[in-house]
Amino acid sequence: MFFETYRNELIITGFILLTMLIIRHITNFTIKKISRRNGINEARIRLICRYVTVTLFSLTLLIECFVFGAELKEMAVIFSSIFAILGIALFAIWSILSNVTSGIIMFFSFPYQVGDKVSIHDKDFPLEAIIEDIRAFQLHLRLENGDLVTYPNNLMLQKGVTLVKKDAIEDISKKLN
Repeated sequence: MFFETYRNELIITGFILLTMLIIRHITNFTIKKISRRNGINEARIRLICRYVTVTLFSLTLLIECFVFGAELKEMAVIFSSIFAILGIALFAIWSILSNVTSGIIMFFSFPYQVGDKVSIHDKDFPLEAIIEDIRAFQLHLRLENGDLVTYPNNLMLQKGVTLVKKDAIEDISKKLN
């Protein structure tokens, strides 16, 4: 009885799911290809692919609501309530979101890579270190004395940064051994 009643909606759902899976595959393939060509770290590639998957899943869920007969007014009430709750919650964690957003921006347009030695021009705490890892929230920077410094992504985009040396990670590993 259920399948007979919702036969058209289930066919459309299958088509939408198949389309979204194809779009996800093509998008992730393109991101991986471009990223590997530019020498971007595998962990960062997986992170951006995960963001794409979540975005496509959310879009699919929204489309499915309309397929099964949700009205625009009903969706507006639901989404305004969700966004009000999210707005309050996100205001409380704006720093984390700022770092995640900066991480996404850095993924696509960051001139430095893992292994580069950079100088961060901060008035209070200037740094000269090698980028050891670029993560969703912060960068791992290795100082010449071997200390590990985690530096927030949003500050990396706000401060002046100078490239001291490309591919300097070998130099620090020789000094530590």
